[in-house]
Amino acid sequence: MSLHESGEDYLETILLLTRKDPFVRSVDIANELGFSKASVSRAMRLLREEGYVSVADDGQIRLTKAGQKRAAAVYERHTLITDFFAQELGVNPVTAEKDACKIEHVISEETYLRLRSYMTDRGYEPRQ
Repeated sequence: MSLHESGEDYLETILLLTRKDPFVRSVDIANELGFSKASVSRAMRLLREEGYVSVADDGQIRLTKAGQKRAAAVYERHTLITDFFAQELGVNPVTAEKDACKIEHVISEETYLRLRSYMTDRGYEPRQ
């Protein structure tokens, strides 16, 4: 399934919010990302149609198995790239975070896997 950058950002946000509190609603996502509730509702509809989230009658949003897998992959890319920039290149952590957020969506699988190998060869353990 094709998923745009914003969809990946939503999945990653849901994953991280769920770690704080398993009951995640559209308003929580809107507050976290600074988006309108209407924008989040539209995105949740699209993610539900694509099989990445389920929305319960009480408004609770949950990642499906496919959503969990995709969110975890995006989060791993994000944290690995952030850590590479900050730890290996000495980039300011705030800048590293911002740049990683952009790059995580466009980096090729080949480049990502080589970067991951480079980091793990140096003792890096990806964050979960």
